[in-house]
Parts: sequence; C-alpha cells; structure tokens
Amino acid sequence: MMGDIGSGANYPSLAGKSVFITGGGSGIGESLVEHFCAQDSRVAFVDVAEEPSRHLVERIQAKGHPSPHFIACDLRDIERLRAAITEAAELNGPIRVLCNNAGNDDRHRTEDVTVAYWDDRIAVNLRHQFFAAQAVRQQMKEAGGGSIINFGSITWMVGDPDCPAYVASKAAITGLTRALAREFGPERIRVNCMIPGWVMTERQIKLWLTPAGERQIAERQCLPDRLYPSDISRMALFLGADDSRMCSSQHFIVDGGWV
Repeated sequence: MMGDIGSGANYPSLAGKSVFITGGGSGIGESLVEHFCAQDSRVAFVDVAEEPSRHLVERIQAKGHPSPHFIACDLRDIERLRAAITEAAELNGPIRVLCNNAGNDDRHRTEDVTVAYWDDRIAVNLRHQFFAAQAVRQQMKEAGGGSIINFGSITWMVGDPDCPAYVASKAAITGLTRALAREFGPERIRVNCMIPGWVMTERQIKLWLTPAGERQIAERQCLPDRLYPSDISRMALFLGADDSRMCSSQHFIVDGGWV
C-alpha cells in the first residue's frame, strides 16, 4: 500500500511555513514536496533533473495545492545551493524547515574507487547537507527557530558491502546531526536525522528489487509490508511541525523493523 497523501495527519503549524527540500524532483524528495504542499506549506525545492521536477510542479498545481517553487541546482555547486536558498527565502519567507534529502546510492566496489569518485560521492551525499544547514541557520534564528531534517540511511547500520563511499557518507550524517543539534539548540533550531530503510522508489524497484531482494526484505523486516516514500514523508511532516518541538539530536528510523 503506497498510501494516500490525504489519509495522514494534518499539522496546522505547517500551514504557510517556508520549507526547503533538496533532491525534490523524484523518489523520496518528490513525496516530501507533495506532502508538505498538501499541508499548505510554502515549498521550494532543488534538483538537478529539470523535466521531472517541472512535471511535479504541474501535477501539484492540478491538485489545487499551493504550487511549489522549483530551482534547478546541482548540489555539488555550493554557491548555487546558497543562491537557491536565498531565492527561496525571498519568495516564501525565512526557511523554517530544511529537508536535506538529496543523495545517490550508486553501487561501487572498493577496488574501483578513485580519489575523484570518492570526493564526488562525498559531495553528492554529505557535503551539501552541512552547507545547507549553515545557510538557513541565521534565517531560522531570526524567525524564532526551525527544524533541520538530515537524511541518513540504515546502510551504515547494517554495513552494506556494495557502496562503501555512500555508507561512509550516511554514517557521517548521524555525527553531523548531533554536532549541529548541540550548536544550534540554543537558537531553538532542532536538528534530527531521518533514517529510511529500503524504500520502494521507482529507481529502487527498477534497479535492485530482484527476487533475491524480495527475499531479503521478507527475512529482515519485522513488518511484511513494503516501505514507500509516503511512509518517510509522514515522519518528516511530524519533525517539521511544532508537534516535535522538543525532539532534537535524534535519529528516527523508518525501516519496517529492519535494524
């Protein structure tokens, strides 16, 4: 069951709130954009893939929800990311919720990793999360607080063997979350880490959901149902809303009981 956006909880504190989402054009990010828009939040999102991102905007407009603002951005370009955050704040007001969602879990073997590839994986999966948090901090402080939701992965907890640079990045995000939560806390900025399990995005289904993968899910998850982007988005809504006002420096695992 993929879940209907309208069937979840409604958070009045998210209405009109400025939300910035990275990697919002597809997969979990696409679901985040849809769910926050359905809460009447003022959403801006960045993605490197322009065509699916523009289609997403059109689809949300057709549903009658507040239209999200798409900004084309390669997150390896930190100056472009900073400019996108400034643009979003100018349009929607000070950013109060940051979803550091973007990442890429391309498979690789240790013997094939070059220095250039390693540095690129860190840039794609880790570096932008820090600089996005850095960029929104002053806005959140002046607005009286905010919520930063970093996105990790259970891969580092289970020690997936086929993507060591990705696993290292995702492990680092947990440490980054705890450091920023301690530093930003006096400004009423909450910093938490969302840790998804194996989420059935279109990409995951197409590339890796083999019969062996199906058996692995059946063996490892406590719950028999498949995990979908909407399951992650619903937790993100809670972490963005005032309902989680005293939650910080934590990781929130949504994995069907895998770890």
